[in-house]
Formats: sequence, C-alpha cells, structure tokens
Amino acid sequence: MSDAVPRELLVAEGLEMRFRGPDAEIALFNNLDLSISAGETVAILGASGSGKSTLLGLLAGLDVPSGGRVFIDGTELTALDEDGRARVRAEKLGFVFQAFHLLNGLTAIENVMLPLELEGAAEALARAEAALQQVGLGHRLRHYPQHLSGGEQQRVALARAFVTRPQLLLADEPTGNLDQATGQKAADLMFRMNAEQNTTLVLVTHDRELAGHCQRVLQLVEGRLQPV
Repeated sequence: MSDAVPRELLVAEGLEMRFRGPDAEIALFNNLDLSISAGETVAILGASGSGKSTLLGLLAGLDVPSGGRVFIDGTELTALDEDGRARVRAEKLGFVFQAFHLLNGLTAIENVMLPLELEGAAEALARAEAALQQVGLGHRLRHYPQHLSGGEQQRVALARAFVTRPQLLLADEPTGNLDQATGQKAADLMFRMNAEQNTTLVLVTHDRELAGHCQRVLQLVEGRLQPV
C-alpha cells in the first residue's frame, strides 16, 4: 500500500474580495483558505448571494482577488496576466455552468469540438463525437442548442467539459436550471464521468442533496469556508 501524500491540485491562500458599495467598502471574503487534493470531490454550499460563484471565478482565474493567492497544480494563477491565466484554464480546467453557456450558432458536436480546436488538439471531430456518444447524444450531433431540451443541453455541456480530460472540473449550480428528475440524471452522469476520468471536482451549489455526493462538503459563511 502506498503512503504517498495526496498532491494538492488547487490551493487558495488568504483570499480577499472587496467591492466598493454605495456607502462603504464591502468585504465578500476575508482571509479565505482552501486546499483540494488531486482526485478529490468537494462541494461548497452557500445561500444565494453568499459569494459561491464569485469564489469559483477566483479559483478559475476568471476574476482577480483583492488579496491572496490561488495555485493550480503548483502554478500561481494570481501571478499571471489574463493571457497566462487563460492558458492554464485551457490546459487544466473544465467548466459546467447552470446556464449551460452553449453557443447557439454551433451544433452540439461543434460546441464540444470548440475547446479541442482552441488548443489545437488532434482528431477533434472524433473525440467530440465519442464524448457525445458517452453522454447518450450520439443521435443529436448536428442539432443546435435551441432544438435540444434542457437536460440534453446540460449533457452537451458535460461532454464539452470532459472532452479535454481536464485535471480540474469546476461546476456552478450544474442542475439549477433543470427539473428534479432531469437534474438527478445530469448529476449522476457528471459524477460518473468524473470518477471514470479521476478528475478533481469543485462543485458550488445551494442543494445539500447534490453536495452530499461529494467526498467533502464545505459551507461558505460570512466570507470563510467551514466544514459541514
């Protein structure tokens, strides 16, 4: 049996996020710390407006914190410019969003091919088709998002997120726009694909049942993370 210490894939140190409000400065995060090991699944719970999505954006390098540092696989995101952060995201991250964020002018397979084409990957078409087959949409390759149901759109989004085989998957309320039954199917699919690829998953949600699928659950309270 190996005694190797799990590798830290995602680390946040002393994160702060401040906004200028109408009357005074608002501190959303106050010295927030987070460490997630490779292969771990972590849910972050929080009420609406608690800053869950903002935190996910900081962890992805989509936003820059007012203070503190973020590391992905040893690379300090907060030390990079916008282009540098984008390169790290392309190489290491996948995203699943509540609103799906599919491009309406592209078919399902074109949406899934997009991250592969942006990184210049070989066999983008074949890999995108295989990913859609994996989520049960082999018969919807040429359909546009507006001709797909909400559940089908989320499955396309999952195929797009996993097609690059990312080290880290960030999911923001991934079932929030779906009814309960469809949301459960999408969640089951996400966790199955995550396990198959041994991806590190960070999920933000207000849904305690969905969070319960993760190995570790944290609660965002008054700008800090607490174990649940």
